[in-house]
Amino acid sequence: MHFTVTSRGDDVSDALKKDITASLKEHGLTENKAEPEIIISVGGDGTLLQAFHDYHERLEQTCFVGIHTGHLGFYADWQPEEVEKLVIHIAKTPFQVVEYPLLEVVVRHYDTKETDRYLALNECTVKALEGSLVCNVDIKGEPFETFRGDGLCISTPSGSTAYNKALSGAIIHPSLPSMQLTEMASINNRVYRTVGSPLVLPQHHTCLLKPLNDVEMQITVDHTSMVDQSIKSIQCRVAEENVRFARFRPFPFWKRVKESFIGEGE
Repeated sequence: MHFTVTSRGDDVSDALKKDITASLKEHGLTENKAEPEIIISVGGDGTLLQAFHDYHERLEQTCFVGIHTGHLGFYADWQPEEVEKLVIHIAKTPFQVVEYPLLEVVVRHYDTKETDRYLALNECTVKALEGSLVCNVDIKGEPFETFRGDGLCISTPSGSTAYNKALSGAIIHPSLPSMQLTEMASINNRVYRTVGSPLVLPQHHTCLLKPLNDVEMQITVDHTSMVDQSIKSIQCRVAEENVRFARFRPFPFWKRVKESFIGEGE
């Protein structure tokens, strides 16, 4: 089996990367950075997000597994002291593949017929660099509302625990192929009105954002950001692709939610 190891870049993560690479080679696995079948991410959720985007064109052929060298993450579930156990699992044990839904973001421009397509593991956000974001929101091809406010966040189920949660969005189990549209400080008064609640859209439903004011807009896709003034529309939907994780032991989603936000209790 071909593998590669990515690192956050700190001393601890780099040392673990070196040890894991050497151990997997000793077990007969082949390091292949170009076409890995499994990617071991050492660091945190941000490191795994970067690995996801680096290999987004190989999602059908590649599985991810994360080792956290900081706080427990939603994607990185192995601890540094468990590396030897994980290496043996990878080398000797058939693993379960768990798939999570992704978000497809298609950006269209006024000044070109070409479209930009992105995949998000966590979320896409849309904001105006100055002033309020004003845009029409169409759902499944029908006008829904005109949004005025700081911005909008469109998240995946696995990303619902990230920025979406900070905006008081719902936490959605990643077994549900869906996306969530959450407002950032919407303006609601006698003149302007939005639904004011997060919306959970199922697979095959599209959400189309059409900016109305001529301002520079900032679009983020996970940890990457772009600024553009010629945006005609931003279309979001559940992607056809999934991200694949290698599971060698149970990693219950609600347990992660509890440990991250509630703690173990007394």
